[in-house]
Amino acid sequence: MKNQSIPIRFGLLIAAALIIYFLLLSLLDLHTKPIFSLFNGVITGAGIYLCIKSYYEYKGAKFKYQKGFMAGLVAGFLATFIFTLFFGIYATNFDDTFLSEILKGWQNDNNTSVAMLLFVVATMGFATSLVFTLSFMQLFKTSWNTKKTNEKIAGR
Repeated sequence: MKNQSIPIRFGLLIAAALIIYFLLLSLLDLHTKPIFSLFNGVITGAGIYLCIKSYYEYKGAKFKYQKGFMAGLVAGFLATFIFTLFFGIYATNFDDTFLSEILKGWQNDNNTSVAMLLFVVATMGFATSLVFTLSFMQLFKTSWNTKKTNEKIAGR
């Protein structure tokens, strides 16, 4: 049962870190500048790496690529879902000027709403989670390029 709780635990920790970082930016009045959202990738990446590493250490020799991949995805997707919910609640209930400030650069002929903003936040989070999980799994997968495998291929 513990192996199933690893991605959930890390997903919740990633979401908490993202929310704390956003609130810190809000206190400094920097939360309307999209450039600071780049650090969200660092937070998410670190959390996914630690999740996969923890799952790898828990499983040991029984570690399978597919299960490690799912652990990273679950952690990242859960964190993205929770952060997107928080972002939506914050944008609609806590800061009246936030939505107009952040959408100022988007406003052209289209009527951009909070739903479009939440869609973008969620898509960015899901894409970041997928890319980091794929990247980090390369560090934890077992290599096929070993002496034993090469001898099998050569027929020795």
